[in-house]
Amino acid sequence: MRPSWRFWRRLAFALIVVGGTAAAVLVYERFFRQEPAPYFASDEDHFLFGSIGTEGAEGLPYWLWLVLPRVFPDLLPTPGGYASLGFVAKDGRELPIGLSKVTVGFPRVGINCAMCHVASYRARPDEPPTIVAAGASHQTSPQQYFRFLFNAAADPRFNADTLLAEISRNTRLSLLDRLLYRFAIIPASRRALLQQRDSQDSWMRTRPDWGRGRIDPFNPVKFRMLSQPMDATIGNSDMVPVWALARRNGQAYHWDGLNTSLREVVLSSALGDGASKQWVDRDIQHWDDQAPRTRSSLRRITDFMLKAPVPPYPYAIDKALAAAGAPVWTANCAGCHGPGGARTGTIIPQIEVGTDRHRMDMWTTSAATAYNAYGAGHPWKFSNFRHTDGYVAMHASKNHYQFWRPVTSLKNPLRNHRSSPLRRKPQLRVEGAVVRRRENRGRTIR
Repeated sequence: MRPSWRFWRRLAFALIVVGGTAAAVLVYERFFRQEPAPYFASDEDHFLFGSIGTEGAEGLPYWLWLVLPRVFPDLLPTPGGYASLGFVAKDGRELPIGLSKVTVGFPRVGINCAMCHVASYRARPDEPPTIVAAGASHQTSPQQYFRFLFNAAADPRFNADTLLAEISRNTRLSLLDRLLYRFAIIPASRRALLQQRDSQDSWMRTRPDWGRGRIDPFNPVKFRMLSQPMDATIGNSDMVPVWALARRNGQAYHWDGLNTSLREVVLSSALGDGASKQWVDRDIQHWDDQAPRTRSSLRRITDFMLKAPVPPYPYAIDKALAAAGAPVWTANCAGCHGPGGARTGTIIPQIEVGTDRHRMDMWTTSAATAYNAYGAGHPWKFSNFRHTDGYVAMHASKNHYQFWRPVTSLKNPLRNHRSSPLRRKPQLRVEGAVVRRRENRGRTIR
């Protein structure tokens, strides 16, 4: 007896269900399944290489990220791959400092806090660089990094044939992975980068370039996250060191003191760098975990910044010269920048400081209100964002590395952006490191 039409209909339905389920599982496994982020036993290594949740939403496929400098060397400022953009490396690590790698369907690379908050220096040009975790990243150029990715995506060479051929020099992808890269991952990555270019680089082109060691951290938040009206404000400013923050607990953070809660500063930084609300929801559930492997990633970063030591000045100090300068420091600087100074860590009105208004004016009352409402319904909802009328008097410690940069930068953290967008800092760097002139030791210098 031949099967009835009902049998064939049921069989077809069953095959559709099985095929659809298999396709759904494949899509989930290859594009969305998130593996645990790599664990770093040391809080410092976690700060340098750990995930802050940026890989899923805005991460770049690892194999694409790896080969882009080889395919597009002409789009980099100088030879040297990502090092030409100011990235520094630590021996034995797969990625440069400031980048993390997590598998979300496939391995992806995202940025983390260390992109803006790790310094390096050499006492002599022939020495390897000393890495200073939580220092101000004077050598890194985030804007050049983003623009390199945008320009690569807009180039005709960003195609499956070229990129897969270059990837094959590093790894042998399975047949399925090659098909996924050819027809899904590479085209989707190109579209995503071009969309980011259109939404981000369009407004950046109307403003002065950031330059190395500098960033506009909050205009992207205003325009992309908070949907604030486009304006002409300029938020370019020096990176800030984030070490020894325990002494600043409860004081103002960022150049203009726009928030007084370190937890909100850390969480909002992850969101601003590309983490999703859902990732932050999951991470904050483990904020109070005591086990290092399950503890919140952002909590570990917060804890590290609270206790990160301020490194000593690497040269010998001319004690006689320092003693001669001590009364000058006490009379003119200590009240705003010394430990226990009456105004240390407070916001000094811009009209008194006398520097330009750009960074202060960039963060508006409307933006602060919108950010405080951004996390409505989430356990981490913000409440401490605000607009201020000045800049924070940063802490300083004699004979310490931090005395080289933020105190002097405070007098003008923007440094004439509008009048001289290409103005550069004194060229005392060797391959992304700082070499300080020995004849200046014992004095506050830049």
